[in-house]
Amino acid sequence: MTPDQYCEDKAAASGSSFYYSFRFLPEPRRRAITALYAFCREVDDVVDECHDPGVARAKLAWWRGEVAKLYQGGSEHPVMQALQPHVRAFGLPQRELEEIIDGMEMDLSMVRYQRFQDLLRYCHHVAGVVGQLAARIFGHSDEKTLEYAHELGIAFQLTNIIRDVGEDARRDRIYLPMEELQRFNCPAMDILHYEESAAFKALMEFQIERAQQYYRQAWELLPAADRKAQRPGLLMAAIYRATLEEIKLDGPAKVLNQRLSLTPIRKLWLAWKTWTFGYRP
Repeated sequence: MTPDQYCEDKAAASGSSFYYSFRFLPEPRRRAITALYAFCREVDDVVDECHDPGVARAKLAWWRGEVAKLYQGGSEHPVMQALQPHVRAFGLPQRELEEIIDGMEMDLSMVRYQRFQDLLRYCHHVAGVVGQLAARIFGHSDEKTLEYAHELGIAFQLTNIIRDVGEDARRDRIYLPMEELQRFNCPAMDILHYEESAAFKALMEFQIERAQQYYRQAWELLPAADRKAQRPGLLMAAIYRATLEEIKLDGPAKVLNQRLSLTPIRKLWLAWKTWTFGYRP
């Protein structure tokens, strides 16, 4: 198996919305974004699959070493070997790859966030910088496009948090800020006990509206000159926003006891529709 095939298999197995957006890209950019996505999956899997925090930290330290080797031309892992030719071609900064690992390390010690600003720092590491790296691969002529990509990454992560509230609670994680739980009179124990209360419903409606605001902010930041190049990110935005709408229509409180996901056919249809007719904010 070649490094590129390893990354392709990793991306396909995830069933992620990202995978559907890659299919429309020219070959060099598709290989680059697939390798970047595979890297994100690998370091995320370290945290999800290692129950011993010490082992997880050691593995993340190993990945830091692989990132350093990537910029020296001597990486061992197939994901890094696949990413190697694209680092210089697309100007991918070493620090941004390291920041993704920083975010994964936060998951080893942080299971609650007191304020939204605290959560934003986490979202920056695990999603905002990923958006910036992706935007470089897709191509841009205006530096403001990187601001758009960062905000879009935050919107994606907030959507993931909303969708996965119940799944995270089963691992004793609550990403929703504690201050906001208090504001909506929703005790943390209600979430950990999967109670679909009126207070929790109101809290989730607030979360959905804020995520939608980040999508709107991102679109406003995207320069018109780069909209065509950045279509893959906009495909993902269409899919993620459709997921938010489904959660809202289905009943926001239900995320505690079910994980809503669009079917592969619908994701592909949304991707094709957005690629062909453009993004509608």
